[in-house]
Amino acid sequence: MKIGEHIDLGERPVMLAPMEDVTDPSFRLICKEQGADMVYTEFVSAEALVRNVSSTTRKLQISDEERPTAIQIYGRDVDAMVEAARIVEQAAPDLIDINFGCPVKKVAGKGAGAGMLRDVPKMLAITRAVVNAVKLPVTVKTRLGWDHDSRIIVDLAEALQDCGIAALTVHGRTRSQMYTGQADWEMIAAVKNNPRFVIPLIGNGDITTPELAVGAFSRYGVDGVMVGRASIGAPWIFADIKAALNPEMPALPLSLAGKFALLRRQIAESIDRIDEYRGILHIRRHLAASPLFKGIPHFRETRIAMLRAGNMIDLDAVLQQIEDLLQQPD
Repeated sequence: MKIGEHIDLGERPVMLAPMEDVTDPSFRLICKEQGADMVYTEFVSAEALVRNVSSTTRKLQISDEERPTAIQIYGRDVDAMVEAARIVEQAAPDLIDINFGCPVKKVAGKGAGAGMLRDVPKMLAITRAVVNAVKLPVTVKTRLGWDHDSRIIVDLAEALQDCGIAALTVHGRTRSQMYTGQADWEMIAAVKNNPRFVIPLIGNGDITTPELAVGAFSRYGVDGVMVGRASIGAPWIFADIKAALNPEMPALPLSLAGKFALLRRQIAESIDRIDEYRGILHIRRHLAASPLFKGIPHFRETRIAMLRAGNMIDLDAVLQQIEDLLQQPD
């Protein structure tokens, strides 16, 4: 799969989805090391970027080790999106992605993100203007439509392609669904089966296991898949998926100790990047979502202690307690 002239991701690539407050530099690099073929930054507000808000401009920092990296922008104003795209281009990502899929109220309710699905002419105007304003490849991530009665993705995908984008990612839900229900991969396949749609198509939604990733390629014909929430607290999912996609190249699964080592690395790097207290607050979302802790009997009190830990020593002690418990023979 190629995006533009210079980004070659090979066959059946697997991407890390852009996620606010999740895909920070440390997490992106870890996912890359675990097998992600391309990673995305947290989404970046065009208006905040134009205003030079420091918390937003920091999101533009990427390292060569994590490449190829996409910086994702969102907004509702054509001029602001164009200016933001030009600012992003100076940060030298490998491509610029436009977010037309975020369903949360503070974004979509203001007409940005998935809110653009209610104003397709403006969505296309923004896309066309951004494509024409920069030299980097521009891609789009969106949803099936605003609600069940307006699942417009097949025609919309073709229209976005005509604006000059280099690839399209489709999350198989409507905005109204938010993250509930099941992603509709048949609708994603309908985009791919449109003979007039020729750019790469990346499918997104409910890729939670290696088997589902394999099925997304074999059943629905997508060119790539994107993994989001299933990677939180489990960046090794990329290694597991790549192993399933390439059975002729067997790879040993990451050990329990190796998985805990990755979580500890995330904690340490979060602390180094911010500070101890706020770094731990940031990383709690990853810990709370980790599948390592699912199914442990009587885990509630331990989980509370883990989420209440305010320093590295206390948090590591809780993690060590959990690791020791999981290593005990049945």
